[in-house]
Amino acid sequence: MSVGRSATAARPAAELRTTKVGLVMFALAMGGFAIGTTEFAAMSLLPYFSAGLGVDEPTAAHAISAYALGVVVGAPLIAVLSARLSRRTLLMGLMAVFGLANCLSALSPSYPWMLLFRFMSGLPHGAYFGVAALVAASLVPSNKRTQAVARVMLGLTIATIIGVPMATWLGQAMGWRWGFAVTGLLALLTFALIAAFAPRDRPMPDASPLRELDALKNRQVWLTLATGAIGFGGMFAVYSYTASTLLTVTQVSPALVPVVIAVFGVGLTLGTLAAAWAADKALMQTAAGLLIASAVVLASYPFAATNIWAISLVIFLVGFTGSLGTVLQTRLMDVARNGQTLAAALNHSAFNTANALGPWLAGIAITMGYGFPSSGWVGCALALIGLCIWLVAWWDARGSA
Repeated sequence: MSVGRSATAARPAAELRTTKVGLVMFALAMGGFAIGTTEFAAMSLLPYFSAGLGVDEPTAAHAISAYALGVVVGAPLIAVLSARLSRRTLLMGLMAVFGLANCLSALSPSYPWMLLFRFMSGLPHGAYFGVAALVAASLVPSNKRTQAVARVMLGLTIATIIGVPMATWLGQAMGWRWGFAVTGLLALLTFALIAAFAPRDRPMPDASPLRELDALKNRQVWLTLATGAIGFGGMFAVYSYTASTLLTVTQVSPALVPVVIAVFGVGLTLGTLAAAWAADKALMQTAAGLLIASAVVLASYPFAATNIWAISLVIFLVGFTGSLGTVLQTRLMDVARNGQTLAAALNHSAFNTANALGPWLAGIAITMGYGFPSSGWVGCALALIGLCIWLVAWWDARGSA
């Protein structure tokens, strides 16, 4: 039996009965909503805070990269250093830091301060999702773990439909600072909900930073992380240039761009639910299927780019197949042994690596003259490479069973 499954089974029956699972899930998902709102809204607020801070947009975009860097650095560092904290205490602390950093972003007096505060905002991101996923999985039977993780991630997917447009509208109507300030308020609400409803757990008596680092000795952990870091990059390769493709290739009205972006969010939400259900029945097959489907959908993107209906359908499907993250999160619970928190947090470092890799490689293709639709071919290649890594992981797991 895996560590992830045994940890769930070990919870006292009385604790499972008395825990208000629905309220806990809502509290955890609210944190995902807050994080998803600021992560994606920073892109749509870019023209406004670049003007407000007196720098050009390419320079201001480094603030987005600073956030991603904060995620990559913060996820493993916090997971290891907080090994002796209870999960409830850690989640509350992470949300407090996240809310403070976003409020400071809203008050940034200059561009260098903005870079610092966006980096700080990213630090709790990966650790929060990792720990929240472990808490959610511990509240349900082992055959419903992925669905529990999906409920937490729904906060992030719904943020792409509701939270990002809300923050963007606030930024346009009241100034860009309000677009970041609202995230601070959402973090405060999450802090209160976790304090009220999260189980009052105790840290494992033998927990330690060295115990968490045990996860790094397992090649299955590394293969799973590599699948996410590369295979998930395909989605970001296309998503990052969707608005540019719509405006310059599809030639739609600027007013339609947010609508198509929202279609992506709907696809991601539905895909997360469907993939979680499938993964609880056949995890390895579900991940492989998602990567194959992603490669096919991304390859169709260049052919759909000139028609608004066709590209909207493809963008929906790109979102739907982007539900890989929830599946990989559960896989890490199975293979991380004593380093559950570290492995779960590193999953989000891997996705932010994908967030950097996909757009960078697609940008190279675009600057070489292949046009914005070429991002689909780049995305397809990344999905196929991710599939190859996953198949190696699958073969390795069967060989060592």
